[in-house]
Amino acid sequence: MDGASKGPAGNRAPRLSIIVPAYNEARRLPSTLDRLVSFAESRPFVTEVLIIDNASTDATKTIVTEFVSRTSVIRYLHEAVQGKGAAVRTGIMAASGEYLLFSDADLAVPIEEADNFLPPRLPECDIAIGSREAKGARRYAEPYRRHLMGRVFNLIVRGLLLPGLQDTQCGFKCFRRDIAHDLFPASTIHGWSFDVEILYIARLRGYRIVEVPVQWYYGEESKVHPVRDTWRMLDELRKIRANGRRGLYKSPGA
Repeated sequence: MDGASKGPAGNRAPRLSIIVPAYNEARRLPSTLDRLVSFAESRPFVTEVLIIDNASTDATKTIVTEFVSRTSVIRYLHEAVQGKGAAVRTGIMAASGEYLLFSDADLAVPIEEADNFLPPRLPECDIAIGSREAKGARRYAEPYRRHLMGRVFNLIVRGLLLPGLQDTQCGFKCFRRDIAHDLFPASTIHGWSFDVEILYIARLRGYRIVEVPVQWYYGEESKVHPVRDTWRMLDELRKIRANGRRGLYKSPGA
């Protein structure tokens, strides 16, 4: 991961864009936004934070726009199509940074871990994905049943689509901007398996993916329903595999 970009009128564009999808996150957002602003303002490079309101019905918009009025670090966007994949895609395509990192709103992976996803700590990389299985990673307070379900799902992902990747579902991934803008327009999945699809497209297009060990803290308010969403995700994997066989993910002009 390297390179530089300039914004309008020759001003330096953000080095890092942090993209956070938010669906009915009014309770968690105040503390999350405080941490994100503190992180962004303490870094020696320009950082922006994009909160993508994913058709929330609570006070998510009110909370974010209040922060926007107080700091230039935060940007608010709205995505009417429900689904984490749709929200992240909107943020990716609107972001200005050299590197685009998406994170869950609960900051299950502390935002400070972002430093480990950028040069010079992580050179020569196209896509860096947070891994709870890589050497040096730690999981905190995760129920055994939730962990087992995740490992079974990953086993299926590896068997069907992405051999060799130990953790495709950690919600902490970083892309070089030009690569993200190549991949995300080709994506079709709005739901939880969107990042599996993105990584699958990346593999097909020859990009290098590196798993980075992270510290991950289980949250009781996870939006994932263990039974209903597992079946949906399995159906999404089937669709991804079918799309790949039909050549839907080939690079333009290939």
